Amino acid sequence: MPLVVLVLLGGCGGSPGEEDGRAAQDAAAVPGFPYTVTNCGVTSTFKSPPRRAVTMNQHATELLLALGLQDRIAGTAYLDDAVLPAYRPAYDGIEVLAKEYPSKETLLAAGPDFVYGGYSSAFDKAQGRDRAGLARAGINSRLNVEYCTAGPIGLEQLRTEITEVARTFGVPERGAELIAEEQRRIDAVTARVKDRPRPAVFVYDSGDASASTSGGGGMGNEILSLAGGTNVFADLKGTFADVSWEKVIERKPEVVLVYDYGGTTVEAKKQRLLNDPALAEVPAVKNRRFVVLPLSSAVLGVRVADAVESLGRSLHPDAA
Repeated sequence: MPLVVLVLLGGCGGSPGEEDGRAAQDAAAVPGFPYTVTNCGVTSTFKSPPRRAVTMNQHATELLLALGLQDRIAGTAYLDDAVLPAYRPAYDGIEVLAKEYPSKETLLAAGPDFVYGGYSSAFDKAQGRDRAGLARAGINSRLNVEYCTAGPIGLEQLRTEITEVARTFGVPERGAELIAEEQRRIDAVTARVKDRPRPAVFVYDSGDASASTSGGGGMGNEILSLAGGTNVFADLKGTFADVSWEKVIERKPEVVLVYDYGGTTVEAKKQRLLNDPALAEVPAVKNRRFVVLPLSSAVLGVRVADAVESLGRSLHPDAA
């Protein structure tokens, strides 16, 4: 693997010493490098920006595309739903390594110098994709901070994620511009809904015998709050939590927010709730008040402003 990286950095031909010299010159030519960052307990030093990144999980992929870094992506994997239309042309030019997570062999065959995971499952030690193992192979990595932050996730973590990723790739100004635009759009929504009553919302991710819902620790909870709603399970720690249907009934949600992803359709999820006699008197079910959000919009990534805008319109349709 190191030989592949040297060839990519230094071009073809020449002795190893000459290649080392050219790599050093390349690094010196980029302002701000070497760059050292600690992410989720792992400290990495980048002598130069990554040139062959592999992204695993949709929100990791879309962040690099939002920063205009498609030419640095050697491969990608694992979409939850459709890529945003604005990024589709760039995405279509990138090799898809696997529908879900690639095997270790497929990952290494892509010749990455950096692997960026959106969920902690991207770095599965049992599958040989753990961050320590990648480091031993000379490959730096990053995990989205939503999955290693103690306490609630909010806009501060979004700023951190965008800032550090942009800095890692040597484009800090693009990160600053993206953060400013996200903040501008979010502020516009919060200003419109600030004096409106905040409906009680149950987030339905999945589940039959019990319900998987949004806890108070993840970006989904923050998005719901910014959009002018109140998560009925905000008191639960963590990004997601399993709850009994009895608890759902007790908390009397006025709205059900359905996460759209995977093999179970939104309509099937709605019917699961509508066909359950025990839920018949839950206000949201009784009044058939459902709103929908793609799962990829409910995590820490470049869709936060999109999600706040969409959910704000759904919860407060009369807010100008």
